[in-house]
Amino acid sequence: MPCPTGSFKIISRGKGQSCMASCAYYAGEKKYSEYECCWKYPHSSSSRVKWVEVMLPPNAPEHFSDRSTLWNDLEQFEKRGDAQLAYSFDIAMQNEFTLEENIE
Repeated sequence: MPCPTGSFKIISRGKGQSCMASCAYYAGEKKYSEYECCWKYPHSSSSRVKWVEVMLPPNAPEHFSDRSTLWNDLEQFEKRGDAQLAYSFDIAMQNEFTLEENIE
């Protein structure tokens, strides 16, 4: 039986981290940060990314399902220098299952 693995991280401005830099890395796409006024790059091959999903609560505005909109709005709204901006969940997919089975 496969043993799933994963990690849970806090993206914190106090540690010099950026939501858009994390978004670019995890999505495998370059993203523009309105807060820092620069492009953020994934720094690795986009072929390693198999699935990325934004999970919103039912009462969240629908336009936040776009990653760039969500993270740019969040970084503009949060003003503190030591803010904990987001949580990141990285879950390793199991080789024994297909992509569809892993997503399910």
